[in-house]
Amino acid sequence: MNLPKTRDTELLIAGAGPTGLALAVWLTRLGVRVRIVDKLAAPETTSRAIGVQARTLEFYRQIGFAETLIAHGRKAPATNLWINGRNAAHLGFQDMGGQVSPFPYALVISQDEHEQLLIEHLARLGVTVERRTELIGFEEKNDGVRAQLKLPGGASEICQAAWLAGCDGARSGVREALKINFGGGTYAHRFYVADVLAGGPALNGEMHVALDATDFLAIFPLPGEGRARLIGTVRAGAQNQAGDLAWQDVNQSVIQSLRMNIERVNWFSAYRVHHRVAEHFRRGRIFLAGDAAHIHTPVGGQGLNTGVGDAVNLAWKVAAVLRGRADAVILDSYEPERIAFARKLVDTTDKVFTGVTSQRAFDRWARLNLVPFVLPRVLKIAPVREFLFRAISQAGVNYRGSSLSEGKAGAIHGGDRLPWVTPDTGQAGDNFTPLTSLDWQVHAYGGAGREIQALCAERKLPLHIFPWRPQMQRAGFQRNAIYLVRPDGHVALAHAEGRAAAISFYLDRRGLRTQAGAGAPVF
Repeated sequence: MNLPKTRDTELLIAGAGPTGLALAVWLTRLGVRVRIVDKLAAPETTSRAIGVQARTLEFYRQIGFAETLIAHGRKAPATNLWINGRNAAHLGFQDMGGQVSPFPYALVISQDEHEQLLIEHLARLGVTVERRTELIGFEEKNDGVRAQLKLPGGASEICQAAWLAGCDGARSGVREALKINFGGGTYAHRFYVADVLAGGPALNGEMHVALDATDFLAIFPLPGEGRARLIGTVRAGAQNQAGDLAWQDVNQSVIQSLRMNIERVNWFSAYRVHHRVAEHFRRGRIFLAGDAAHIHTPVGGQGLNTGVGDAVNLAWKVAAVLRGRADAVILDSYEPERIAFARKLVDTTDKVFTGVTSQRAFDRWARLNLVPFVLPRVLKIAPVREFLFRAISQAGVNYRGSSLSEGKAGAIHGGDRLPWVTPDTGQAGDNFTPLTSLDWQVHAYGGAGREIQALCAERKLPLHIFPWRPQMQRAGFQRNAIYLVRPDGHVALAHAEGRAAAISFYLDRRGLRTQAGAGAPVF
């Protein structure tokens, strides 16, 4: 009898979409041994995800990947709202987020190219995606997970791992095996996605969202002259049509109102939109992330970005536990931090999506009459524009209710994303530059007392002191306060008095140590 071969790793990732790939890159950078498997022979080429938000680019900057992605994508500097063929609002991202993020734009790049660039980046780190390799079963043991893999030739292999991450999409086999409920629903409308070559005023390199009495259309510019990704509604007569739909089944009213000339349709797909959140994101040594944990409407381009956020949140915590830099209890924070955001996002996008597609008389009147009247006036208010950028870019995601979040200094709470401030004249980098260490660190804006400096030296905790400037107060910082920053760029502890004892208590309570101050690796 031939028994399956056995290989071991520290974390096994099922699914090589953006979430699984981002998780693999972060973990590898943190010194964790990973295997990433996917049952598909190659990445899918007809995916709908296309927008990369500022917060995702900030995460990618930490691992040296942002510039690569930006070089292959197209920056969309603004978005426009059209109502019945009239431009009702123009939102310039630089104006909205120029003081919030070093990436005040949306990056447009197709998911298949995004994935390929991540695969190449991961390969340079020494990890190859194992294609045509399927996770067909697993069981949790006291010291890890025993997973059964089906290899390309049909043979079986046992993978012994400390942890398992299910990043295997909306039809997640990992989630189904765990019998975790995936509650939510499906919208009645059918939608389409198409890559087209076109001309017209809306093909100006910006993003556009257009509405009329019956139709919805989103336009995303793609690299190349006249190329765009369209997401819109199928005409009413084809909503319940059996079989595959084609471009002829598209509702043309909004396209015509924008004076778009569709010269060629490169590819086309119709689909139904779902909104669901898994009841749990963790079960013992097994985690869910990305579409395996949550799916929602394409409104705002949030799906792929939320999955990458899951990956980053999980990666540094798993690495810390495996390398003896944190007590295992830190992993208990993954689900509450990410599930709270996922639920809020699904609820918000559901309300917006319902509003722009509803055929109820009041909803139609509101989007065709009330929105064009109110929105341009509201958008003249600077705090409103900044709020919208934070919401869309995910720069506003916070973990204030987390067990890892403590204190408040200035306007910044424990759990907030570290606010960004531009570099001072003559400085080599901004206050996000130190985050490339992927390690715990202390930030002080203004100055830090001797006891703070002594503590950081003793604990091998990097201390970064930034000379005070008025911009820092606008960003929310308090002068001479201390901010203990997590590896993912969120503030763990904000302490107005700047006392070393507060940092010591925080770290000791959770068994936290920096990479430089950690002991021997553990499995």
